[in-house]
Amino acid sequence: MEPALYLIPVPISEQPFEQVLPSYNRTIITGISFFIVENVRSAIRFLKKLDSALDINTLTFFELNEHTDSADIGMYLEPLVTQKKSIGILSEAGCPAVADPGATIVALAQKQNIRVVPLVGPSSILLALMASGCSGQNFAFNGYLPVKSPERENRLRQLEHRAAKEHQTQLFIEAPYRNQKLFAALLASCQAHTHLCVATGITGAGEYIHTHTIAEWKHKPLPPFDRVPTIFALSQ
Repeated sequence: MEPALYLIPVPISEQPFEQVLPSYNRTIITGISFFIVENVRSAIRFLKKLDSALDINTLTFFELNEHTDSADIGMYLEPLVTQKKSIGILSEAGCPAVADPGATIVALAQKQNIRVVPLVGPSSILLALMASGCSGQNFAFNGYLPVKSPERENRLRQLEHRAAKEHQTQLFIEAPYRNQKLFAALLASCQAHTHLCVATGITGAGEYIHTHTIAEWKHKPLPPFDRVPTIFALSQ
């Protein structure tokens, strides 16, 4: 296996690995001894579920999250630079470096001319866009929106205006326990003809992906998104 920084997707639901990850990924992962992860415990759970025969004690983990000292990050690539040992980046769920702190390491690797290899796997952002019926030719992911009013409502109206003016689908997320508050703000702030897609539990057994106008949503049952990771998308 050529030494490289491998970006390793992680399932975003409890579906069997073979339904969301190519078998090629397993071959790559089992050949790596150094991992950059958001959380060591969840990374170990993923690796043991992928291959129960893996000896975790032979692996080295570097944590990269909001608590990581920026001065330490540059050292994480040392095994690859000095020993020519491949390193894998694991997200908590989905694809590394997409709405994920792994982007910091990828930028550093690119700066050092290190080969970066993205592996195929589930991205809730792209899967939601694919199934939404909204424009996939022009879209933007906006991450988290403001939590407090009136900043949140102002931001929603800005995104709605951009969707109409630029014909650009606007995607965003919220902490799962605040999904209902965001949904209520959308119904209160956006115009009746604006289309809203709610994509929740993507790839899971209870997957729910529906697109309706704001006016139609006001007469629909509440989506089953309570404490479930959800992608929201606005379009015209």
